[in-house]
Amino acid sequence: MDEHLKLSRRDSLLAAGDLTAAALIPEAASAARSGPAAVASGAISCVLTPELTQGPYYVPNEKVRRNITEGKPGVPLDLRLTVVDASTCKPIKSAAVDIWHADALGVYSGAIANDPGTNFMRGVQKTDSTGLARFESVYPGWYQGRAVHIHVKVHLGGTVVHTGQLFFNDAFTDTVYKRSPYNTRGSRDTRNASDSIYRG
Repeated sequence: MDEHLKLSRRDSLLAAGDLTAAALIPEAASAARSGPAAVASGAISCVLTPELTQGPYYVPNEKVRRNITEGKPGVPLDLRLTVVDASTCKPIKSAAVDIWHADALGVYSGAIANDPGTNFMRGVQKTDSTGLARFESVYPGWYQGRAVHIHVKVHLGGTVVHTGQLFFNDAFTDTVYKRSPYNTRGSRDTRNASDSIYRG
């Protein structure tokens, strides 16, 4: 599948490694037909991801780069995130999108990896004129107690304007995890419905 799938507030979907997300950019709304309320009412149409905890493994000042794999194995993931203004749904150019996630074996670089000097599966990209930031990565692995996810922060003018997590359809993850190196591990212990952060 080559189509882009937008993320809803409850169910983030993945289409063959092609993911589209709209980051929530808080803006003061002065007009009646603007702001998050206008989005909720249908006056403006865009899909926004909710604010979620950053988690314990954030490392600031990562490299600006598209390919974040550092040669690590896994199913290729073409991650595409679109940053929009929550008041107007218009794309935001030059926002810094910061992502990080576990590798295919469920390990985070720079935090719990055996080599704390590494920074695989971490990076920053600036959005283009359409609000798009694109990363080349691999499908994230799982670790105990969490559903499969990717962390994201959006920085605008030096200020963090969104912190969230992106989740994946469980059935699709099951399919990916039949492949190497994911299939060298036991079955994951947490699916979306039992993940406390996803439920929130």
